[in-house]
Amino acid sequence: MVTLDLRHVASPAVRDLLHLVNHPDSDRAQQQIEHLGGCTEPVRLTGQSTTVDTMTGEVLRSYTASDEPTGSRLTTCGNRRASRCPACSRLYAADTYHLIRAGLSGGKNVPDTVRTHPRVFATLTPPSFGPVHNRLTTPGGDIRPCRCRKLHDPTDPLLGTPLNPATYDYTGAVLFNAHAGALWARFTTYLRREIAARLGMTQKTARTVLRVSFAKVAEYQKRGLVHFHAVIRLDGPDGSTQPPPSYATASVLTDAIRAAALRVRVMVESDAVGERELSWGQQLDVREIAAFGTDSELTDQAVAAYVAKYATKSADASGTLDRSLFCRPCQGRGAVPLPHGTPLPCTTCDGTGQARPLPRLSVARHVRQMIRTCWELGKLPEFADLKLWKWAHMLGFRGHFSTKSRSYSITLGALRDARRAWRTEQARTHAGLPEPDPDTTLLVGHWAYQGSGYSPGGALLAAHVWHRRELERRFIAEGVCG
Repeated sequence: MVTLDLRHVASPAVRDLLHLVNHPDSDRAQQQIEHLGGCTEPVRLTGQSTTVDTMTGEVLRSYTASDEPTGSRLTTCGNRRASRCPACSRLYAADTYHLIRAGLSGGKNVPDTVRTHPRVFATLTPPSFGPVHNRLTTPGGDIRPCRCRKLHDPTDPLLGTPLNPATYDYTGAVLFNAHAGALWARFTTYLRREIAARLGMTQKTARTVLRVSFAKVAEYQKRGLVHFHAVIRLDGPDGSTQPPPSYATASVLTDAIRAAALRVRVMVESDAVGERELSWGQQLDVREIAAFGTDSELTDQAVAAYVAKYATKSADASGTLDRSLFCRPCQGRGAVPLPHGTPLPCTTCDGTGQARPLPRLSVARHVRQMIRTCWELGKLPEFADLKLWKWAHMLGFRGHFSTKSRSYSITLGALRDARRAWRTEQARTHAGLPEPDPDTTLLVGHWAYQGSGYSPGGALLAAHVWHRRELERRFIAEGVCG
């Protein structure tokens, strides 16, 4: 084997890349990275797995991670945030699209008749916590001046920021984000009550004839507050396999949604900030979803694509950060607890509890103040359970970005299991192994976490894979459009 002298190569990443491509098993190394589809920060695992025939004791297949050119088994990070991993977020968006679409049009074990059920697309927004710069339009589509008397460009960084930061209710804004999940939970409770009332039934009787199914996703507005987009559907008592009674119409569902949203209240009490009543904003949009294949704007496909798009976005879409800000060694406490005695100040964060000092964050003034408010409120005992210091980078929001009711459609886990089973079958066929008998075949594995990320050269290969696949997707899209 020829040993390369790479001391003249200035870039460490290029040196590592040259070592990788000149490795005796470089094809396998590239195959590993290609299999990840451009994942930016894969998980590295060490260990081994063995497939055994339990009847004969014969070892059918053995795999050891240390035999890989990279010295470990690489698996995708699975991060849904597009800012963290574009490749994995695209896969997450695709899964979300199929989940939503199945609940609208059928498929994935959901009958096609589900498209005949009453279905609406609802958007619940936060209230105002002070006037902000905005870009309003007239009914004719013309741009109206902001309150500051300017016509803002769509990319103007002032959009969503307060007209007067000194009077803006940052405390209320953060508390709304922190309780947005509770507001949604109460909304679904009131929704069932309102539907029963409109049908002239008790809630117990209504549960015997229909069920409310939904799937929702959270989106950040430019002002840093979350609002929810939701597909809400009426089913029979057994879920998507049964239609609701004929008198449970989309009109009844729409009226019930509007009434339920007005009723929702969450009370917050604190000696420091007083008593706050949190509720949804006045802007509530509820529109019926048309059957797939019509000329209506709200078709099954359009709604599913819209929801999937926002499922991969995070608070960074509003100009904030996609990583937590608390110091990991002290878990944001500012001190390291000792078994006995006074806790020691954390030397990593100098006792601030912050991985990065707030004044040094490269964010807009409005976002920094939202983050600072999270830290200040997080120190109060009455808000300790909200863990606002942990969710400061999310501007206080600590809920799931996408959720669904149990009977809406297939789960993301089921979609991942199906994909995993398909890949396993492909690998078995490629290796020329016989089809395993589930009654006599046992897979035994021992795995441990080694770390995350690539070597510098591996990162270059992964970037190339992602870039090439993006070009392929673009060419395919342009070909379809043409």
